[in-house]
Amino acid sequence: MTSGLPFDDFRNLLARLDGPNEEAAARVRALYARTGKPKGSLGRLEDIAEWLASWTGKAPPVVSRPLVAIFAGNHGVARHDISPRSAATTAQMVELTAAGGAAINQFCIASDLGLKVFDLALDLPTADITEDAALDERSCAATMAFGMEAVAGNIDLLCIGDLGVGNTTVAAALFAALLGGNGAEWVGSGSGADNTMIERKAAVVDRALALHANHLKDPLEALRRVGGREFAAIAGAILAARMQKVPVVLDGFATTAAAAVLHAANPAALDHCVLAHLSAETGHGRAAERLGLRPILDLKLHHGEGTGAALAAGIVKAAALSLSGMSEAVR
Repeated sequence: MTSGLPFDDFRNLLARLDGPNEEAAARVRALYARTGKPKGSLGRLEDIAEWLASWTGKAPPVVSRPLVAIFAGNHGVARHDISPRSAATTAQMVELTAAGGAAINQFCIASDLGLKVFDLALDLPTADITEDAALDERSCAATMAFGMEAVAGNIDLLCIGDLGVGNTTVAAALFAALLGGNGAEWVGSGSGADNTMIERKAAVVDRALALHANHLKDPLEALRRVGGREFAAIAGAILAARMQKVPVVLDGFATTAAAAVLHAANPAALDHCVLAHLSAETGHGRAAERLGLRPILDLKLHHGEGTGAALAAGIVKAAALSLSGMSEAVR
């Protein structure tokens, strides 16, 4: 069941996605062959270089304006004591990042990445998903449109992360809605929940699934009902990147859940994306497999907030340089 406007614009975009540039991908393979190195000796770096070329159309690929975009939102469901951190922590982390003192700032410096943090009405949490839809359709669509603006500025690699107290519970609800299962199958420790809190998180997910059960077959309806603002903005950013031929590096559990919305609407919607890493969150590996995403890194990161994506971006940049530098040397 679809609900019509304003989601129809997004449904139309998802139905008309361009595919990869196969000629650019073939040129990457040819350029590697010309370098004289043993075939496949750079392993997955060669695959990443080919992926970059196939989605930018540039061979050899170039990463000169990479951006880490972090979307921050607050959730009404956090009132159920589902996180050891208070909702105020989201704004505090945004402020810390703006001041340059967060882990993500250091990782962006290390790999020369741009960084933007988007405050998505932190003073106005979404509705409690156990009692109502998180967002109405107009607000959800507007937030997706806002996320699309993150791709502005001629960037050539988009690394996406998230911030939001309680958003691993929301992500678990989205995964359950889109991929099946109950709360216990998808919730984890998040930012340090103990076993009692994990059980509470699972119960919250199950209550939300029961309340919205008749509306979850449509992915965009699932997004607005059991998702949140950062999830909507991330979905919009991923979609805009596809339209503008910008490859995407996805961060952890919550970011992957937002991506899963697009995959449910069109299984080809994430072909221009790579997964930065597997987080320590329960279910992330299972979700990645279902979505066809293979992580670049496996560092057992719990931190989130775009850190895995920023670290993986360094690998992506190295893959691009490995080809451009070697191919230039043999000309």
